[in-house]
Amino acid sequence: MSGITGDRRRRRRSDAERSAVAVLDAAVEVLGRHPEAKVEQVASAAGVTRQTVYAHYPSRPLLVAAVIERITAEAVAALDAADVDSGTAAEALQRWLDVTWRLFDRYPLLLHPSVTAMEQADTDRQHAAVIERLERLIRRGQATGEFDPTLSSAWLVSATIALGHAAGGEVAAGRMTTAQTAAALTHSILRVYGVRES
Repeated sequence: MSGITGDRRRRRRSDAERSAVAVLDAAVEVLGRHPEAKVEQVASAAGVTRQTVYAHYPSRPLLVAAVIERITAEAVAALDAADVDSGTAAEALQRWLDVTWRLFDRYPLLLHPSVTAMEQADTDRQHAAVIERLERLIRRGQATGEFDPTLSSAWLVSATIALGHAAGGEVAAGRMTTAQTAAALTHSILRVYGVRES
């Protein structure tokens, strides 16, 4: 009898794990693209009830945090694939910007006030892997003379993030297209970094 009970527990645990994955997958798609979406919409997309969503993520902010964590992992994988540690630092910076801008474009949630207003410690922790790659790139560019060595890497990271948020705001307000904003963002950041145009 205990063998049957053990099988049932394993089956329930397996069902719960599949359910949690389905909820997070749906949340990434629904909230990532429509930041104002309700938990009910996430539940519907996952094929579960609202109560099931709350069983895995007791609050909407916890669900959003899990979505941000998943998107950050996607960003890290995309940055690694873009090989920002090779080529000139200026070329690598352009690849870094291209990868991150595509993610901002794909997931408007990243620029939503509910995310940008998160506690700084939470934001820093969630973005540490992305920021670490940018800081490494900045130090390399400063060492090779491609980037202005008089500006700290922390300042350049902050400026990059602020300009990225400003770019997202322009798209959200309808004042610029995604393509216009991507070009303006790249041009602005290259100037801030002191990259000489060729």
